[in-house]
Amino acid sequence: MPNTLFTKKDLRHLILPLVLEQFLAMTIGACDTVMVSSVGEAGVSGVSLIDQLTQLFIQLFAAFATGGAVVSSQYLGHKSDENARTAARQLLYISLFSALVIIALCLPLRRTILSKIYGGSGEEVMQNALIYFVWILLSFPFLAVYNSCAALYRSMGNSKVSLKVSLVMNLINIAGNAVLIYGAKIGVAGAGISTLISRFAAALFMMYLLGRKSAKDSGRIYLEKLWKIEIRFNMIKKILKVAVPSGIENSVFHIGKILVYSFMSGFGLAAIAANAITNTIASFSNIPAQAIGLASVTVIGQCIGAGEKEQAKSFGRKLMKEAYLGMFLVASVIFLLAPVLVRAFNLSDEARALAVGVIRTCMVANIFFWPLSFTMPNILRASGDAKFTMLVSNISMWLFRVLFSFIISKYLLYKYPENTALALYGIWFGMYIDWVCRGLCFGLRFHRNRWLEKKVI
Repeated sequence: MPNTLFTKKDLRHLILPLVLEQFLAMTIGACDTVMVSSVGEAGVSGVSLIDQLTQLFIQLFAAFATGGAVVSSQYLGHKSDENARTAARQLLYISLFSALVIIALCLPLRRTILSKIYGGSGEEVMQNALIYFVWILLSFPFLAVYNSCAALYRSMGNSKVSLKVSLVMNLINIAGNAVLIYGAKIGVAGAGISTLISRFAAALFMMYLLGRKSAKDSGRIYLEKLWKIEIRFNMIKKILKVAVPSGIENSVFHIGKILVYSFMSGFGLAAIAANAITNTIASFSNIPAQAIGLASVTVIGQCIGAGEKEQAKSFGRKLMKEAYLGMFLVASVIFLLAPVLVRAFNLSDEARALAVGVIRTCMVANIFFWPLSFTMPNILRASGDAKFTMLVSNISMWLFRVLFSFIISKYLLYKYPENTALALYGIWFGMYIDWVCRGLCFGLRFHRNRWLEKKVI
């Protein structure tokens, strides 16, 4: 490929730290769940319910970060570094503002929100969820800053920095859990406080790294005089052109997930706990494809910014092949080791057996459908084709995942009324149907080249 924008070495240096960062985050997350599980199934269930709810907000921050990264990457590909730095400042402003708005709205209404969504989960689970929710809400501004800065580093092709900061953040989190859960014995509050402290430290480190003199001397994107707020609405509009469809897509997607989990709360404590553990373990198989999806924003974005559409499509194919290979290797190992992995958690025999069965069905579905459903849309978004991914994801979510999860789980409840936990399979099989449908749409969009007609800057 003549004048290629990214060599094999460039891709390796971009992707491998992202894989390690994702693996680190998942490993620490699993340790977090193991530590919380020492409190009992009510504790791990309460934390799981909040994690599902807060993903709605976290995906909003991720959408802003994606919008900022796409705009910055395209400006860098276009050799407009000053505009890339302007986009970086606006990204931080809107991310931080959105986090503060979420706290102002959710903190005083937390009991009402949780009661409306998870009212059938039981009083003990609800009390744990309420405690954990407070600390997670307070950590959002710091998470928003960290996500934004990490996305900016990735847009420059540097993913090593976010890996190093993530390592520090997760070590602080795990150490805090050990002290507060096992030492101080304050249960889920300890897990929440540790998360708050670790995210604060990560945001502080990132701001320092992007603002120091060496960043100004060597980096194409750096931050200075953030206290001197300058709002550039034209630049915010460019960021939001990607961020708003992505935010709507992710938010509606997780609203649908929350709705599904809300009627799952009636399946019993074993099903809730098994679902939490399944989510934790199954997420490891997504690491390679997820990391490649993050890298694709930089690679495809810079190609589009430089006007290299053929390189964009060529790199898109290459990245998808690597995503499928990585998914196959990791998911196969998890499929085989599922019974061993589940034993690490403090679960009842019923919940453990259920988790193993669901994990194995998920690994099979992941190998065939996950990359096309979730890595491919990042490639499309990087060109600016965010509205299409939003429409497909939202339609598929409500038409297939929510509807079929409801139908299949209700059928299983009717068929096996003596074992309500089996209805959990209905939730997951509805999700697999959703993956198939959205993946087909994204694959056709890529093949027909309509996404190459898009441009943000």
